[in-house]
Amino acid sequence: MSASAEMPYFIKPSINLDKAAKREAYQEAVAAINANLEGATSPILKMATINCILKTFLPYYYWVGFYMVNNGRLEVGPYQGTLGCLYIDFTRGVCGKAAREEATQIVADCHALVQGAEHIACDPNAQSEIVLPVFGRNGELIAVFDVDSTLKGSFDEIDQLFLEELLDQHFASL
Repeated sequence: MSASAEMPYFIKPSINLDKAAKREAYQEAVAAINANLEGATSPILKMATINCILKTFLPYYYWVGFYMVNNGRLEVGPYQGTLGCLYIDFTRGVCGKAAREEATQIVADCHALVQGAEHIACDPNAQSEIVLPVFGRNGELIAVFDVDSTLKGSFDEIDQLFLEELLDQHFASL
């Protein structure tokens, strides 16, 4: 199945927020996530809940999900949105780079990257993205967290700050 630039009927186009509204949306989302995940220990349960709540509170989230480390590559895990790439090598795309470098990647314009190498176009509607490494209890990379928007320039240091803290809080103890 090839990707289509037509927006699926069940997906809403992204709406960017100004910095103040973004901070407020993250604060509300994090409070809801923390309340729902109190006492939770299952990584899959945590991933699914985080995806759902963030996509609900942040209107520029088009695709949100986790790619889990398995046998030296990334494998799609819990997500919300259109069909994601099933497997991603650490040598390819923004997710692979985040895993390889174990560092957050913010891309303002996905289509400015070399397609197939620097960016993998699982969905041509994705215009910008942020990908964060997810570390487990012993500091080992267990996944990457990927968020796409249908608008360019949706992600910034506010997203990075809130998401890095959230992921550390919920996965560093597993």
